[in-house]
Amino acid sequence: MKDLEDLKGVGPATAQKLREAGYVSIEMIASSSPYEIAETTGLPIELCKNIVEQAKEEIRIDVISGYEMYKIRQKIGKITTGSKKLDELLGGGIETQAVYEFYGKFSSGKSQIGFQLSVNVQLPEDKGGLNGGVVFIDTESTFRPDRIVEMAKHQNLDPEEVLKNIYVIKPQNSEEQIIAVEKLDYLLKDKNIKLIVIDSLTSHFRADFIGRGSLSDRQQKLNKHIHNLQRYAEKYNIAVYFTNQVMENPGIMYGDATIPIGGNVLAHAATYRVYLRKSKDEKRIARLVDSPNLPEREVIFRITSQGVSD
Repeated sequence: MKDLEDLKGVGPATAQKLREAGYVSIEMIASSSPYEIAETTGLPIELCKNIVEQAKEEIRIDVISGYEMYKIRQKIGKITTGSKKLDELLGGGIETQAVYEFYGKFSSGKSQIGFQLSVNVQLPEDKGGLNGGVVFIDTESTFRPDRIVEMAKHQNLDPEEVLKNIYVIKPQNSEEQIIAVEKLDYLLKDKNIKLIVIDSLTSHFRADFIGRGSLSDRQQKLNKHIHNLQRYAEKYNIAVYFTNQVMENPGIMYGDATIPIGGNVLAHAATYRVYLRKSKDEKRIARLVDSPNLPEREVIFRITSQGVSD
């Protein structure tokens, strides 16, 4: 099956409802709950159960050997952050086929690193780039073209060409953000995209889902959202960088009580988690909190008018 209309019981009107609700492929239906589909589309639950079962039958589970996985990982590319110390902390830079979460308080440097990566990914490979474009999902209206121009000039790149290779999306709420990510396939295929930046991932979710009663729904949507990003990272061999907001944990009596928003959903989904703190003057402190293969430790770097540096 290729189209939703190939599913039994799904005519043009039903397919339209599914697509409008964000279920644009057989794979997405197969990985969704029939109750969730029924709630978001208004379709009968029995029909939703039926189409989910059909979709699952169409999905083939691929099994590969460890050696094949090893060969796939040989294709990984790395993007320099601009700081050798920060690159060392991350095992050589921001790598493709991985999802990075950088969290911290206001002015800790999260957005600036996102800008710097958006410039650096366009560098040649021998200079720490991947000769690729960027999708920048701006949920907090933080994207500043003039800042990109400053950083591009410092790298001896043409600022106009750099800006032309950054595709900015400004969703107005969490639903628009989810749909925007689900529809990225065409851009990732056609524009040689090597990096997705989301600044920030949780801002709209935090605003749209208020109170404990909506927590479960928020976490389910966040979970699906982050898994779509993981899928893109692996499928297209790209890097995903997202920033996250923080809150104070009242249960922590001593030490730093700052924790990221999103709970276990984001904690388990991010390949690498980095906590940023502001220090004196232009200095920032980065702590690698979680990684599948690197030790937890801290480094100091700087954010200047020219960008991220040591």
